[in-house]
Amino acid sequence: MNRYMLFLIARRCGAGLLTLLIVSAVVFFITSLLPGDAAQMVLGQNATPETVAALRQQLGLDQPLMMRYLSWLGGMLHGDFGTSFASHLPVSQLVAQRIPATFELAGITTLVSVPLALLIGLTAAMKRGSLFDRGLMVGTMAVVAVPEFLVATIAVILFAVKLHWVPAMSLGTPAPDVVSYLKAYALPVLTLCCVLVAQMARMTRSALINQMESPYLEMTLLKGVSPLRAMLRHALPNAVGPIANAISLSLSYLFGGVIIIESIFSYPGLASQLVDAVSNRDLPVVQLCVMLFALCYLILLLLADILTIAFNPKWRG
Repeated sequence: MNRYMLFLIARRCGAGLLTLLIVSAVVFFITSLLPGDAAQMVLGQNATPETVAALRQQLGLDQPLMMRYLSWLGGMLHGDFGTSFASHLPVSQLVAQRIPATFELAGITTLVSVPLALLIGLTAAMKRGSLFDRGLMVGTMAVVAVPEFLVATIAVILFAVKLHWVPAMSLGTPAPDVVSYLKAYALPVLTLCCVLVAQMARMTRSALINQMESPYLEMTLLKGVSPLRAMLRHALPNAVGPIANAISLSLSYLFGGVIIIESIFSYPGLASQLVDAVSNRDLPVVQLCVMLFALCYLILLLLADILTIAFNPKWRG
């Protein structure tokens, strides 16, 4: 890796940190504009104005918005994420209990979607122009166009209500056996995989077809190498950069789609905690959850940029 590539990666990292700082400001100011008074929500509607004012002063809600943001940002940088308005517990403790469940769901979805998308994209590229290829293009376009909540609703009605194959809710409790574990995660993973597999398969197909149309691969085929061997030994290694970039960008969708999926299937992850915190006006929890989602999203985008730089033959030279 030469100096120019290191410079590009360092610039991407700097841009990522600046973006995260901007996101923190946007998140803080937008959550501060949520309707309703957090102190009033904590004390209830029967609380006196004096009690509400005292709690607002205790929580620091009576300070100017910019002072509250700087104080919150300084606490974040020092590992102090504040205290929950609703439970009066440290926000880091509450969020830490939900993070493993969300990452477990994301991990299972990744393990299922990535190999399946690569297999479909590779097969479609080898059979481009065939009935399978055209059917794949139409099918992936249709799946990408359908919202996640509609896919989840149809899956619940069909597999849980009508066929009784899997439970309608995924409560995240430890399963007694492997079959129960697979059934508990079947519907959330299926819903998330629909869009992920469609996007990654299309991008994989495009990257491989671009390599197959290169002169070096045409020469390889003219020398008598079988199409499958030419694809696996020549086209696929040279398409690793675009494919890895496509996978990273597609997986970043997880941290947006998982909010809807966890809410629909009552999955006890970080996204469902975010929804509950918004309902309760628990601003510290909302702010930390959104910042974690934004951080994961930016890390995946940064990883996609780094892979693009690392596998670009022009910059390697």
